[in-house]
Amino acid sequence: MGFMMTEEVSEQRQSRLNKLAKLQDMGYNPYPYRFQPDSYAQPLQEKYKDLANGENTEDRVTVAGRAMAVRNDGMFIDLKDKTGNIQIFCHKSHLDENNLKLLKCLDIGDIIGVSGFIRRTPRGELSVAAEKFDIIAKALEPLPEKFHGLTDVETRYRKRYVDLIINDDAKKILLTRCKIVSAVREFFNQNDFLEVETPTFHPIMGGANAKPFITHYNALDNDFYLRVATELYLKKLVVGGIDRVFEIGKNFRNEGIDKNHVPEFTGLEAYMAYGDYNDMADLIYKLVRFVVNKVFGTDKLVLEGHEIDFSKPFPKVSIIDLIKRETGADFLSVETVEDARALAKSVGVDADHCSNWGKVVQEVFDEKVEATLIEPIHVSDMPKDISPLAKTHRDNPRLVEHFDTYLLGMELGCAYSELSNPLEQLERFKAQMAERENGDDEAQMLDESFIDALSYGFVPTTGMGMGMDRLAKLLTGAATLRDVILFPTLKKTK
Repeated sequence: MGFMMTEEVSEQRQSRLNKLAKLQDMGYNPYPYRFQPDSYAQPLQEKYKDLANGENTEDRVTVAGRAMAVRNDGMFIDLKDKTGNIQIFCHKSHLDENNLKLLKCLDIGDIIGVSGFIRRTPRGELSVAAEKFDIIAKALEPLPEKFHGLTDVETRYRKRYVDLIINDDAKKILLTRCKIVSAVREFFNQNDFLEVETPTFHPIMGGANAKPFITHYNALDNDFYLRVATELYLKKLVVGGIDRVFEIGKNFRNEGIDKNHVPEFTGLEAYMAYGDYNDMADLIYKLVRFVVNKVFGTDKLVLEGHEIDFSKPFPKVSIIDLIKRETGADFLSVETVEDARALAKSVGVDADHCSNWGKVVQEVFDEKVEATLIEPIHVSDMPKDISPLAKTHRDNPRLVEHFDTYLLGMELGCAYSELSNPLEQLERFKAQMAERENGDDEAQMLDESFIDALSYGFVPTTGMGMGMDRLAKLLTGAATLRDVILFPTLKKTK
């Protein structure tokens, strides 16, 4: 994938190296220490939008950016900076001999600095008429041809820096993702949550059902797990008296890659003392609405062909009722895993691999319900079997006060009334350990330090988790999670 892949690219590189040598022979340094533009393309386009065709001004500006196109032996250059594009007009009547020599060493992709006056050409193109021209970063690699040269998806991810130069749509998605994360942080700061950072290396894998990455910590001569969630450490902070706490950071789950899953992802978790999952349902609705308004300036977005109105509170509907609505099957009418598997089979779902009632319910939901959930919704009251960290439902001991938030058929996040009884939490962990012994390598481990923390008293608390990559994917309309990750992890090249 390097610059020597083809003879053509090699020849182009040699041509650029020759121009670099020529510049150096002239005593010119095309990699200066500093260059300071005072103006940018898009603000200039806006400021001079009423300038008449063929009119010059006395206004002098200094701009800098990448040369994306060069025409008429350098007389016209399309300069692209962080805000947009503007034309550079280079004419011998405005440039000295040294500048004209520099111009002959220019290649597409070079980064240039230009000082000159603003004019609009007779054909209507706003331009900077160059009075001084500099090459401030000589590009030794040619840019791909705009429409055909960077179409391979893996190459786009592997050479994201080139993708950002060429692909304005990709750049817009990635910049929007950054704004989304900033808006999330602003929302929690405005609501008196304290942002913290907790460990990435965990001695015990916990906080989510997931397959972990394992690493060895040489200084301690111990194996550790890269965190699959921040949950247990954040709850310890609530025990310590920090009533509202949140963290945005990387989590790692050693699982598959598809358009909705990546093993390294950015997670958000937040915990709020003195509330339950009903309070968190309201907070998540307000969070998502705040982000949509802050980033897009509206309550309504058209996503995947659907107009989604984020001004309406998200309904909270039980997973049992949603399954019954789609299939007619009532899973509360059966109790054993065998009967649950049979009921699943009656609605066309093979759940024979599921080891308990709750997993069967989840399997049927995944196959029959998930894809139908287009509007934002909190899928609530999950089976206790699959949610070891949530409080037992106050009306049904087979369920827990846990909901998952869905949008456009994708799980966006989850929330609990947090389990605060240390004795019950211990029993839940033991049940998870039994699942691990039966071959479930995603089941949680017994975290004695967490039980110890709960034993000091854990106030009624509600907590939530949300995938920042998923939120960005959904709100930007990106095709996959990797499109909203700056540098997604890829298989090593030879």
